[in-house]
Amino acid sequence: MSEVMDYIEMKIPAKPEYIGVIRLTLSGIASRMGYTYEEIEDMKIAVSEASTNAVQHAYRKDEGGEVIIGFGIYHDKLEIVVADSGRSFNFLQTKNELGPYTESSTVEQLAEGGLGLFLIETLMDEVRVLNHSGVTVFMVKNRSGERDNHDRIISTHEAN
Repeated sequence: MSEVMDYIEMKIPAKPEYIGVIRLTLSGIASRMGYTYEEIEDMKIAVSEASTNAVQHAYRKDEGGEVIIGFGIYHDKLEIVVADSGRSFNFLQTKNELGPYTESSTVEQLAEGGLGLFLIETLMDEVRVLNHSGVTVFMVKNRSGERDNHDRIISTHEAN
């Protein structure tokens, strides 16, 4: 198990105009770590989807709110966390309501609104979604360019 080399955290207002700041920050970190152009673009899409979901769904329009983005920099991987403290949702229930999708599903077969979850799971090497006092999306991209494990890890945690 590798140790975190550096950790960078940013907090942004839950507003769409700040998603670009997250993308630029991620691009700079991943580029410095030696990821390929394609890997960086994949990560930018996944993080944009997770951040956009937080901005659009976590808070009511008059509520304000923040989104926290963390980057755990390791020698062999980048861990990215996108978290909000807004309204939680049941990930597995939402995924089931959107209908089944598989690696062979086409974009046309996805229910509207299901593309973000599909993209995040497809583009990252590991994904976990936790809903406890908000929603936290944990994503990992290995630096090797190859996935160690093609299975996605999805879990939810409800507060007792």
